[in-house]
Amino acid sequence: MTDYSTIDFSSLDAMSDDEVVTHSYVRDVTLPSGKTLALVTLDNGRDHTRPNTLGPRTLLEYGRVLDELKERAGRGEIQAVAVTGKPFILAAGADLSKVGSLDSRDTALKMAQLGHATFAKMKATGVPSFAFMNGLALGGGVEVALGADYRTIDESIPALAFPEVFLGIIPGWGGATIIPNLIGIENALKIIIENPLKNNRTLKGREAFDLGIADAIFPGATFLEDSLRWADGVVSGSIKVKRANEPGKVERLVKWDAAIGIARKTLESRIGTVAKAPYRALDLLKAAKSGSIEEGFAREDEALADLISGDQFRASIYAFDLVQKRAKRPAGAPDKKIAKPVTKVGIIGAGLMASQFATLFVRRLRVPVVITDLDQARVDKGLDYIRGEIATLLSKGRISQDESNRLNALVTGTTDRADFADCDWVIEAVFEELGVKQDVFADIEQYVSETAVLATNTSSLSVEEIGAKLSHPERLVGFHFFNPVAVMPLIEVVKTPRTDDETLSTAMVTAAKLKKNAVITRDTPGFVVNRILAKVLGEAMHAVDTGTPFEVMDHALDPFGLPMTPFELLELVGLKVGAHVLDTHHAAFPERFFESANLHELAEYGRIYERDDKGKIKGFDKKAVKIVSGGTTPMTAEEIRRRVEDGLADEVHRMLEDHVVEAAEDIDLCLILGAGYPFQMGGLTPYLDRVGASERVFGDTFHHPPILGVE
Repeated sequence: MTDYSTIDFSSLDAMSDDEVVTHSYVRDVTLPSGKTLALVTLDNGRDHTRPNTLGPRTLLEYGRVLDELKERAGRGEIQAVAVTGKPFILAAGADLSKVGSLDSRDTALKMAQLGHATFAKMKATGVPSFAFMNGLALGGGVEVALGADYRTIDESIPALAFPEVFLGIIPGWGGATIIPNLIGIENALKIIIENPLKNNRTLKGREAFDLGIADAIFPGATFLEDSLRWADGVVSGSIKVKRANEPGKVERLVKWDAAIGIARKTLESRIGTVAKAPYRALDLLKAAKSGSIEEGFAREDEALADLISGDQFRASIYAFDLVQKRAKRPAGAPDKKIAKPVTKVGIIGAGLMASQFATLFVRRLRVPVVITDLDQARVDKGLDYIRGEIATLLSKGRISQDESNRLNALVTGTTDRADFADCDWVIEAVFEELGVKQDVFADIEQYVSETAVLATNTSSLSVEEIGAKLSHPERLVGFHFFNPVAVMPLIEVVKTPRTDDETLSTAMVTAAKLKKNAVITRDTPGFVVNRILAKVLGEAMHAVDTGTPFEVMDHALDPFGLPMTPFELLELVGLKVGAHVLDTHHAAFPERFFESANLHELAEYGRIYERDDKGKIKGFDKKAVKIVSGGTTPMTAEEIRRRVEDGLADEVHRMLEDHVVEAAEDIDLCLILGAGYPFQMGGLTPYLDRVGASERVFGDTFHHPPILGVE
């Protein structure tokens, strides 16, 4: 066991000159019984847009304050201690800018130990200790509260979560050890592993209370007063705290290991075995079943030190910064002030994609939306779908009955395109064929005003060519969504040589109002995401066409850590769509993108895998295997992987040389948000630097210095 009192943390203090310190302010509160409670308020002095964070100087100051309170308790000056946060925020966890800059494993280990040393002082004050969880609490912010004997929670808090696994680390300041022994192993698995891997799902105040993370819950308006009154009851003995979800003997003997085993198998099937953090978290949760809390903390120290000093955390911090900062300040975006107002939206088409667009636009913009199609039956079907989606939102409590009524009233359908005359924004969702899209826009231009923005959702066609028949091509922009529209956070905004700044600004502002992240790309085949996917899928088909077994190719790219294999992705996007995308890229870049007659035959057949009744993959379909048979030059998994790595490094380098986007960061942002590339890989370019593909292909790296760990 580690004696934290003997560790010198001065080296962490020395590296923290630019830390935004969250200070610990103390005031004494007289409780109703006459006893005195010392209340520590964490506050970084910034407004609510800059949450409290926990860097080295913050922790050292908090620790010194708790030492002083221990002395005061020993003198009988105070009978209880509590910690809370500034309005609406307890703490958003560790200061990632500090954690991400640690220069060695030894320094990373000290950072882990500092958290444990500090938070343990709460229970060492010698008097009952409380955490009043008054607002946002993430990661280390939750662990601040876990350091206390008792916890209350504001029922209105917006989010409580452990996002660490998503970021390539683990809850290493007590969370992985205390939480399973507080709320049970199954609940702990959910909030420490499952939720972070489901797009960082968070808990509301009531959910956290129901799990047993807090002992009492109070409304926001009277939260502090109620918490102080409740704490007085605990101190005086009139309130006895019972915790229903604390694990007992049966859970430890029977359920614990079984739950861990199920979770491990689920992880392996969902994300593979490349990501390190979820499995280290799983090991810590398993070990938390027995032994002392001090032993658990020592295990957390070692795990956190390993992960902080590793490549995956460095890449995760890079990816986190992209999503938190670059996505909010898109490269190349014109001034927002020149954006045109969007007071009515027109959607050409009434199929599934068009109906998804309509649902999103009406919900986010709250303006009239009109859809059109070739006949009334198709329009009515689209309207039924939209109303069904609104009804689903209502049934799930996502909108009120009044909101539902308003949204339904804003959506209309027509077969008369004259009804588009007052639309400010018109987007098409018709068949992916150049002539069809050209004709649709040439026709609609007759009805809309000269200032209306025209947007195309094409995934691979030239936006400029789509606008070839327009009288005003300067108001045409690509606006490429990803499926499912409501869920995927990326829009590729495609600028043609003729797109004017007002149109581009309108597109970027509209994307933001839709709560999407937008990246501006040049008008080039596949833009960003589909060009990269086409490269990967093309190489996968080339491998099996030339004799590599499906089984070898399917797992050759596992080290990329992608959410699915190339052939699973092909089936997901649709084999015919995949064939069309490959054909488009082969036509544009015949020397680098393969065409595959076998893929067209597979598309006609309809599948690659054999699946059971629940859709689970059983193996490769025998006819699919027969379709691709005949190749005579198979490759090994290692040969395929190196070939794909080098091919991607070459393609990304060409895209940057051709100014498809501003920087490598934009390519990674697109792949993270639009293709599910994992945070722990940092997208694509940090991985290509790490494995040496960048140096092999063009004698340099995408990042200077490369985003590597310090192991």
